[in-house]
Amino acid sequence: MKKKDELPACPVATTVQLIGSKWKLLIIRNLLVRPWRFNELQKDLEGISHKVLTDSLRSMESDGIINRTVYPEVPPRVEYSLSHLGESMRPILDAMENWGNGYKKTYKNEK
Repeated sequence: MKKKDELPACPVATTVQLIGSKWKLLIIRNLLVRPWRFNELQKDLEGISHKVLTDSLRSMESDGIINRTVYPEVPPRVEYSLSHLGESMRPILDAMENWGNGYKKTYKNEK
């Protein structure tokens, strides 16, 4: 988790720093529904590379946004889920969804 002095002074900039990438937002969108395994995420997020998914998951785990659970099975099973902090972002993504739907309706009606 980042230290307070490592974060921008502006709260909007802090949020953007933590979840502002396209892929992080889409990963969070998926995890709001249920826990996902790595390969499931990679298949669902068309176009994401193995490295970008790995880096995004590690970063969000380090920032306390997601949990990584390793099950003691053979072969090992790893699932990613939202932490309590990550779950608190639900209203942000709901607002983005509502705005996006409104924009699509407006844009569609103007054509």
